Amino acid sequence: MPKETVNGVELYYKLKGEGPPLAMIQGLGYSSRFWFNQVPELKKHFRLVLFDNRDVGKSEIVEEEYEMQDMARDARELVRELGFDRVNLLGLSMGGYIAQHFAIEWPELIDKLILVSTHAGGPAYLEATEDLWEEILDVEGLTEREIYRKGYRYSVTKDFFDNQEEIEKLIDMRIEDSQPPAAYQRQFQAASRFDLTDGLDEIESDTLIIAGAEDRVVPTQFAEQLEQGIPFAKLELIKNAAHLVHLERPDRLNSLILDFLKDTNG
Repeated sequence: MPKETVNGVELYYKLKGEGPPLAMIQGLGYSSRFWFNQVPELKKHFRLVLFDNRDVGKSEIVEEEYEMQDMARDARELVRELGFDRVNLLGLSMGGYIAQHFAIEWPELIDKLILVSTHAGGPAYLEATEDLWEEILDVEGLTEREIYRKGYRYSVTKDFFDNQEEIEKLIDMRIEDSQPPAAYQRQFQAASRFDLTDGLDEIESDTLIIAGAEDRVVPTQFAEQLEQGIPFAKLELIKNAAHLVHLERPDRLNSLILDFLKDTNG
């Protein structure tokens, strides 16, 4: 099981495929195995750097509080430890927070940036989604399976959620990767403190922003805010998809990623 200790934290990682490097950062509570719809296609074109964030999956459960900047440094040091001078960088949801910090702090390490189902944080986002998050996090008395099922109900479209066989498979995967409640809370609290609303113009990379048109977790106005704030950015909305676009519309997502990175791939 390949692991590297970086920034004082032991991270589990995998390298897949050949070509220009593409580092992929997952969201809150998710391990890197949830790129299963992306890896088969993307590894044909890129050297994928897949890793579990601290406090999730096979990476270290750290026990102390941290910020998104700390997780960005985890990613940066892992990339350097693995011998990559520059990478394309993709962040999904909370992974997008990490990717934004990475892009601002170490622009010389990034070729192109992809931000999926994410936003710049700050009070406006917290206010807009306060009621939704209050409902999502109201899990008292629920089993682990019921908690994950409830999360999917808010994170995917109704049509996708109605495919109960697929939802149950995803829940099984979450349970296999079961994250300690305290670890989830540390990630959640760090994500809640994230705010780059005044720093977007510092992102120098060519940036693709991808959002599900029916996303309730990150309403599309916050994807538009990213597009307006990042100097070299363009936004693509995926129809018939909500927050977890990588699960609902993987073919469309993969196509957008490949089209955007094709110049890098040569």
